[in-house]
Amino acid sequence: MKRFTCSPDSPGLVRCLFCKRPASATQPGFSLIELLIAMAIAVIVAAVGLGYYGDYVTSANRTEARAALTQTAGSLDKCKVLYGIYNNANCNVSLPFTTDNDFYRITGVVGATTFVLTATPVAGERQASDANCKTFTLSQTGRTGATGDDTSDCW
Repeated sequence: MKRFTCSPDSPGLVRCLFCKRPASATQPGFSLIELLIAMAIAVIVAAVGLGYYGDYVTSANRTEARAALTQTAGSLDKCKVLYGIYNNANCNVSLPFTTDNDFYRITGVVGATTFVLTATPVAGERQASDANCKTFTLSQTGRTGATGDDTSDCW
């Protein structure tokens, strides 16, 4: 049987099969603890990012309420111009209604010379948990309002 000698010049297969590595040599790669630390950091970053993303989506969905109120107010203003009053039977404004994505229900008190429109989150939808902007209001004068814990970002 042929005996192989191990040296740095030995062919790769010979070196792999028959030569022992010195005890101080290390294999390239990551240890299990390094992988676990990297995974823990990734989970923490994802958890923080997901919280901010949820707040962003809630804030972005408020646009639907503002747009619906503004559009309805515009239709009522057109009615006032055409018929002299906001609550004319020929006006093409029907209240209450639900917004396109079913996040808000638009209601209103419409009189001959005044109106106040209100957007309230639909129960069971994502916006129902929005504590900062619970309701939105818009009047015939263009005055806006909101209720909630922090109404500074509602309008």
